[in-house]
Amino acid sequence: MDRHDATKQFHSGGERLAELIDENPPVELPVPDTDTPMVSRSVRLPLETYERVRAAADARGIGVTTLMRQWIEAGLADLDDSATVSLADVRRAIASLAQPTAA
Repeated sequence: MDRHDATKQFHSGGERLAELIDENPPVELPVPDTDTPMVSRSVRLPLETYERVRAAADARGIGVTTLMRQWIEAGLADLDDSATVSLADVRRAIASLAQPTAA
């Protein structure tokens, strides 16, 4: 049955529509990428700023919202001195200290 027939069945109160619903396989819903409940908020950004954020996210191989969430979390951690740094950043800092500086 196509969309037109299904709409016709719905408006006529036909029993066939319920059968069609039962016949279809269940829809797989997307699985959240976290167990933490999330809140969606809209943020207005100038186009240039958004493009810079998108480019930074692309360079890291992550989504824009993931990067924005990381930056917000880092900023909040900085406010209460609970900041964490990635292991890669720590290794880079240590490696830079081990290299002799130009005199």
